[in-house]
Amino acid sequence: MNTNTNSKTPRRAAALRNIGIIAHVDAGKTTTTERILFYTGENHRVGEVHDGNTTMDFDPQERARGITINSAATTVFWQGAQINVIDTPGHIDFNIEVNRSLRVLDGAVVVFDGVAGVEPQTETNWRLADKYHLPRLAFINKLDRVGADYPRVVEMMRERLGVHPLVLQWPIGAEDAFRGVIDLVEMRALLWSGVAGEPVRVEPIPDDLRELAAVWRARLVEAIVEQDDALLQAWMNGVEPSAVQLRAGIRRGTLAGTFVPVLAGSAFKNRGVEPLLDAVVAYLPAPGEADRDHAGEATQPEADPDGPLAALAFKVVTDDHGTMTFVRVYRGRLRAGDTVLNTSTGQTERVSRLYEVHADKHAERVQIEAGDIAALVGLKDTLTGQTLTGNGAADRAHPLVLEQIAIPEPVIDVAIEPRTQADQQQLGKALHALVKEDPSLRVRQDAESGQTILSGMGELQLEVTVEKLRARHRVNVGVGRPQVAYRETITQAAEVTHLHKKQSGGPGQFAQVTLRLAPLARGEGVRFANASVGGAIPREYVPAVEAGVRRAAEAGVVAGFPLIDFEATLIDGAFHERDSSTLAFELAAVAVFREAARRAAPQVLEPVMAVEVITPTEHLGDVIGDLHRRRGSVRGQAPRGNAAVVDAQVPLKEMFGYIGHLRALTSGRAQYSMQVDHYAAAPASVSAELIAA
Repeated sequence: MNTNTNSKTPRRAAALRNIGIIAHVDAGKTTTTERILFYTGENHRVGEVHDGNTTMDFDPQERARGITINSAATTVFWQGAQINVIDTPGHIDFNIEVNRSLRVLDGAVVVFDGVAGVEPQTETNWRLADKYHLPRLAFINKLDRVGADYPRVVEMMRERLGVHPLVLQWPIGAEDAFRGVIDLVEMRALLWSGVAGEPVRVEPIPDDLRELAAVWRARLVEAIVEQDDALLQAWMNGVEPSAVQLRAGIRRGTLAGTFVPVLAGSAFKNRGVEPLLDAVVAYLPAPGEADRDHAGEATQPEADPDGPLAALAFKVVTDDHGTMTFVRVYRGRLRAGDTVLNTSTGQTERVSRLYEVHADKHAERVQIEAGDIAALVGLKDTLTGQTLTGNGAADRAHPLVLEQIAIPEPVIDVAIEPRTQADQQQLGKALHALVKEDPSLRVRQDAESGQTILSGMGELQLEVTVEKLRARHRVNVGVGRPQVAYRETITQAAEVTHLHKKQSGGPGQFAQVTLRLAPLARGEGVRFANASVGGAIPREYVPAVEAGVRRAAEAGVVAGFPLIDFEATLIDGAFHERDSSTLAFELAAVAVFREAARRAAPQVLEPVMAVEVITPTEHLGDVIGDLHRRRGSVRGQAPRGNAAVVDAQVPLKEMFGYIGHLRALTSGRAQYSMQVDHYAAAPASVSAELIAA
C-alpha cells in the first residue's frame, strides 16, 4: 500500500460511471487507459508501456515485464462526469483480477486488436461480462498497424461473440495511412495529427468515403428506430432521426444489451480517445441504471445513498504498511470510523480510513456513498467477495449477502522450500498475505513429503508470486518444477457403512456413519447433504461428518489428488450417549468416505487446455502434427491475414515448455495462447505413472 496520500476530499460529480478496460493480452488496454488519463487532464505526460513509465502499471514486475498483473483503479473527469476506471490484466493467469473487477463495475470498454480481432482471452472476458450483465462499448484499436482490418474485426464480433455490433464510426485511411474516423451519428470526419494533446479537427466526410458512410449510417439508423415505435413510424414516413434521438436510442440499446457500439482508433497514435470518452459518458450506465438481468430481475440492491449500507469487498492488498480493502458501495453511506458487519462471516470490523484510489496514490475521503469504489483501511478479516453492511439490529436480524465472486480452481502446482530457518518462520505469514490478495492461489502441505505446495492458474502467475515472496516479503525460497494439478473423481454411486469404535481405558470413541457417494457433472464441485432421519445422528455431529468428508476428499483415493464433482449424502448412523464426540464422527466420516470412494470406480482427471496457435501458413502442417503428438485434438483452423489460426485442445501435461519448441518449429514466427477448458479422464498410462509416483 503506497502511503503517498492527499487529504483533500474530491467532490463527486453529478454523473458517475464505473467502468473496466478489458481485452486479450497486448491489445492495448493499458495504453488506452494512459491516454484517457492524459486527455482528461489527470496526467500531464503520456505514459508508455514500452518505456516502463505508465501510471496504471506501477508494480515493478509489471514495468519489467511490460504486462498488467494487477487490476488498478483511478478516477478521471470528463464533460462533467466522474469516471472510475479499472485497468485489468489480459493474461489468462491473472483472470481473477478481471473477474472480481467486472463483478463490481457498471460497464466495460472492450479493447480489440485491429489486426488479431477477437482473441481467446477477449472471449473469456466477454463471457464474464455477460455473466454480470454489463453493458459494453467496443474499441477497435491499433488500426495504424500493418494488417489491421476494421470490417473483419466487426464481423468476428458478430460470429464469435454472438452480438450485434453497432458501428458508430468508420476509419479514414488504413494501416499507416489511418488518420481519423467518420462519426456516423453526426455524419462528419474527425481527424488527428497523432501528436498527443493536439485538438481533433472536424471536417466534412471525404468524397471517396461518402457512399460507404451513407451505407453504414443507414444500418445504424435502422437498428435504432427498431427499438422505438414512434421513431420507426416517422422514419418510414421519410423523417430522419436527429443526432439527439440517435444518441438516446444508442444508450437504450446499449443498456438493454440489444447491441454493442463499436468505435475505432489507435490509442498509441493518440487517435480516437476523445470520442471514446464521449461514448463512455453518453452510452454506459450510471450506478443502479442497468442492474437487471435478462429476465428483468434486480441483480443488485437499489442504488440509494440514503438506504441501509450494502457494500462488496472485491480486492485486498497487503504490504508492510498494512491491509487495504477495496469495496464497491451499492447502497447507503460509509464514513471513516464506522463499524460494519461482515454478513459473510458474522464478524464486525471498524473502518479507520477511506481512500479514493489513483493507481498507487490515494486521496483521503471523509465518506463514500452508493456507486462509489474506494479503499478501506482497518479491516483485518474481510476477504474478497464478502459483504459489508451496517451493524444495526435490523442488519443482524436480516443479513444481506451479495452474490459472491467465483474463484477458479488452480491447474498447476510448484513445491516451494525456504532456504534458511529465518525464511521458514516468515514463509507462512507471507503466503497467507499473498493468498489473501489473490484467492486464485492455493497453499497446502503435501501429506507424504511435507513440502509446501503452491497452486495457481499458470506458470506465469506462480513465477510472479514467487518473485513477490522474494522481493516484497524478503523470503528466499527454492522452487521445484511446475507440476500439473490433477484431480480425482468417481464414476458410479456407492454406499458404505462404517463403525468407528475405540476403547482405551478412559472415555471411548463411538460413531457409526452410512454414507452414499454419487458422481456429479464436471465442474459441479463437492456437495454434502444430510438425509438421516429420526435422530440417528444428533444435529451437532452432522457438521463433523461433513468436515471429515471434505478433509478426506482433499487427499483423494487413487493418487493423492483432491477428489471433486461428487455428492456425499449422510444416510444413517448411530451414536453413543457417553462415547460419541465430534472427533469420533469426523474420523468415522474420513474412513467411510475413503471406502465408499474406492468402491465408486474412482479415476484421475487432468486439465485440458484450449490452445490457439497463430502460425505462418508454411508451418501449419508442422504445428498441427506437433499438437497431435502432444495428445491434442485440433478443432478447427482459419486464415488470419497472411497467417493461420489453429484451435486445439491439449492436456496441460503436454504443454510445458511449448513456447520454446514452437519457436524452433517456426523460426520464431508463431505465437500461442491457452486457457483451461475442462477436466477430462487421464489415460491409463498417465494414471499408472501418477500412482507409481
